[in-house]
Amino acid sequence: MKRLLVSLLCFVLLAGCANVPLESQPVVVPGERQGQGSGDVVAEPRPDLDPLTLVREFVRATLKPGQNNAAARAYLDDAGRASWRPSRSLTIIQNTFGTVYDTNPQPDPNTQVVNVRGSDIGTLDQNNSFVPDFSSALLQVKVRKQPTGQWRIVDPPADLYATESDFSENYTPVPVSFYSESSNTFVPDRRYVVAKPQSGLPGRVMDLLVSGPSTSLSGAVKNFLGEPVEIDTNVKSLDDGTLVVPLTGLAGVSDDTRNLIAAQIVLSLQYVTSARIRILADGAPLVPNHPDWRLNDLPAYGSTLSPSLELQGLMTVGGRVRSLGDGSPVPGPAGNGGYDVVSAAQSLDGKRLAVVEREGGGVRLRIGDMGHDLSQVALGGTTLSRPTWRPGTGEVWTVVDQLSVGRMVVNQNGVWTALGVNATDLNQQGEISELRFSRDGARVAAVIKGELWVASVVGVGDSVSLREPRHLQPHDLEDVVDVDWVAQDNLVAVTKSTSQPVVRVTVDGQRMDAFNSSNLTPPVHGVTAAPGRQIVVADMSGLWTASVLGEVWRPQAHTMKDADPFYPG
Repeated sequence: MKRLLVSLLCFVLLAGCANVPLESQPVVVPGERQGQGSGDVVAEPRPDLDPLTLVREFVRATLKPGQNNAAARAYLDDAGRASWRPSRSLTIIQNTFGTVYDTNPQPDPNTQVVNVRGSDIGTLDQNNSFVPDFSSALLQVKVRKQPTGQWRIVDPPADLYATESDFSENYTPVPVSFYSESSNTFVPDRRYVVAKPQSGLPGRVMDLLVSGPSTSLSGAVKNFLGEPVEIDTNVKSLDDGTLVVPLTGLAGVSDDTRNLIAAQIVLSLQYVTSARIRILADGAPLVPNHPDWRLNDLPAYGSTLSPSLELQGLMTVGGRVRSLGDGSPVPGPAGNGGYDVVSAAQSLDGKRLAVVEREGGGVRLRIGDMGHDLSQVALGGTTLSRPTWRPGTGEVWTVVDQLSVGRMVVNQNGVWTALGVNATDLNQQGEISELRFSRDGARVAAVIKGELWVASVVGVGDSVSLREPRHLQPHDLEDVVDVDWVAQDNLVAVTKSTSQPVVRVTVDGQRMDAFNSSNLTPPVHGVTAAPGRQIVVADMSGLWTASVLGEVWRPQAHTMKDADPFYPG
């Protein structure tokens, strides 16, 4: 009987153990950030921490792995551990920050108020997008000595705070793709997802796709994965490595749209997986006879938005337009001195030219075919910014007197008409000296009072608005004089600075990197860039080229003093 009981007990234990998984697959809960689940054992802080150190370590523990912000929750008193429900907003502060006692005396010697001194870098909003905001970190934390003699936080902040380095270590940027109908291409929307566990990254990216574009692109792009489309079950990997993305809610969707949905998914997931992607709709292949996808299965979306390699770029110098390829003047009045050219822009296909011509005490805009007379259009003023061509539309934009954005549209008869742009949100930031369209047409970059700004382009019928302006790198980037798009989600800007005359900035302003300044003679006053092309900058001595960060600038083959370069677009 004893042997029988032991055998039965072992059988029950083994059966129970068989139901305990060795590793659980991550389940993505919409809206949760790292460390906002439940069930982790809280490890106690080091003993005998003073209030200042306690608060510093509390901030440092915010993004440590663990559910329910367990590592940070350990610094709270018992009541705080049970009741703390921080918001989904994450405030990112500079790595160097201080903690000091509040100057107001506390009536209870066992209670202290600690002020966190530092600077905000920005916030990670509820869409997991970075919003730059440089300001003083306003954070007060009350701590109280517990019966155990240990100090603990008794009023934890409503929002999460983390340092810039901790944020970079725990979150990975992912350009999530949404569709631009005007330019027939996909636009990257830079978002941030929790980096670990790595196996959960595809699921977290898919959640962002279904939730739609960030506020910065709302109205400027289209999401094919919005309502009523949903993720049917968890995104998972099969034994052969294939990643399965199961969707539902696609009944009646056309084949063309299904192909665009597949492209949107594959383009977004390429940054977090190299596996084959099997896209299902209610259990069947999303696209009939095409269950599995890789990046090379997609058409070259956006390839027509970059200038042909045969178009080597142009420059304005001495009132004329010349070729960057050989330095010779372009044919027609723009090159032979017929116009006193201040600035110019070539259309993406290279067939048209827009020039700002100096006339009397002001300037006028001319547009026409390359090599021919350019028609003077109904747009002029004291100043006009360098023209920029709106992708997919044939429109030419320029800023009039640094205040209003002028928009020229051509009809079938070749007649150019001036239309308005609702740029109120951007105008409110100050005088605009430069404006440049992104290659996909969904955004503009602007130089406003020496600062770098980005806004979305929202079109409804014939009307166009510039919305959601964002100030990039407000603390570290100033005296900007020119800007261009080196990629869809990266800009290159030039400044009057001698220490960092050329910088690359992400479209959300989360990161900035300086180019090598060797060989340059500041101040730098002009820049042009395009995907797959060398960056060309203009300084006091002429034109210089480079391709990547850290590369030494080399003289452009046909450099000229006082030249301003520009690629088509």
